[in-house]
Amino acid sequence: MALDNVRPVGFLSGVKIVDFTQFEAGPSCTEALAWLGADVVKIENPKMGDPGRRLRPGQPDDDPYYFHVFNANKRSMTVNLKSPKGLALVKDMLRQADVCIENFAPGAIERLGLGYDVVRALNPGIIYAQVKGFGEGSPFEKNLAFDMIAQACGGTFSVTGDPDGPPTRPGISLGDTGTGMLMAITILGALYKRRETGEGHRLQVAMQDAIMHYMRINFATQGRTGEAAGRGGSKVPGVRNAPMGLYPCAPGGPNDYVYIMTSRANPDHWDRLLKVIGREDLIGDARYADAFARLEREEEVDEIIAAWTRRHPKMDAMRAVGEAGIPAGAVLDTMELQNDATFEERGIMQVMRHPVHRDFKMPGWPVRIDGKPPMLAASPVLGEHTEAVLSEWLGLNEPAVAALRADGAV
Repeated sequence: MALDNVRPVGFLSGVKIVDFTQFEAGPSCTEALAWLGADVVKIENPKMGDPGRRLRPGQPDDDPYYFHVFNANKRSMTVNLKSPKGLALVKDMLRQADVCIENFAPGAIERLGLGYDVVRALNPGIIYAQVKGFGEGSPFEKNLAFDMIAQACGGTFSVTGDPDGPPTRPGISLGDTGTGMLMAITILGALYKRRETGEGHRLQVAMQDAIMHYMRINFATQGRTGEAAGRGGSKVPGVRNAPMGLYPCAPGGPNDYVYIMTSRANPDHWDRLLKVIGREDLIGDARYADAFARLEREEEVDEIIAAWTRRHPKMDAMRAVGEAGIPAGAVLDTMELQNDATFEERGIMQVMRHPVHRDFKMPGWPVRIDGKPPMLAASPVLGEHTEAVLSEWLGLNEPAVAALRADGAV
């Protein structure tokens, strides 16, 4: 990876974050802040760390990739929170921190003695952020949740899948990462306001509630139709248009499809598409003259296009249709995306050089800042930065850290 296509970002330089998060929803939030330059110190159990590490007792780690993709650019410190000295250390760190964030099971942070009231008393200006499955006041607020639970209860299952098929889990972890992004944005707003007031805030987001935020178009569809938003397969529920959908391409593999959509707002799209596929004979044909006529013959329209796409590879089809000014997109799988060199050349995909594991290419932070995306740094080895953090944050020297280790506090 050429380092001239990425850059270190210091937007949040000097911002100290104590990170008690694990798995994905919380780590997605703190990783976003780490990409932007915050000093994110991940507090981990000394034995196994974040469960997302998927460590195996007494065996080498054979699956570090889940942890890598949600914990880049952070530091790791191991602390025994059940040790009085370990808990005292973390409280000293919280006195120095700008942000504290956790996504433990409901009630767990309070049982550890680090609930909001305790932390606020230590540091009235701290931004205290919590990510849970269900919201405070919900009848399910004490329930555990993972991504698929939040998506089921937040509505995305209900609008995903074929119209005559069952609800389907979307293929991305919107419940986890999507919730983390909403919290990250809110933390940035709270930090900005704190420069003026000096006041801290308690921020809470539930994964179910976050998913509903991402369902805004579906609620708009319901508002227009008066009925619950439905499933549309590759179509868009509530959008009546033809042609619109996935069309099979050569050589017929599981992802050999191209999505083509002509706009009802631009009647020229249909005529342009007919020229691309060699069916100029249909230009002006009353059977397909406008969107309403094409909807009446949607199956015929789809077959006219599919007869052409089946003879072409998906990237060739995307290129030809797109160059004619018609929206088109090939269905790309993860290997195709990883092997596309242009993403690495632009810094959108970056290679993590890890001190323990093999090199791993992963998506970086996609926002370009003054022309370049932020630079990727490796996810931390468990406890890798314990001594450095204790020295930098709390001024402890080597003998003091050694004594804490002997006590089992870190």
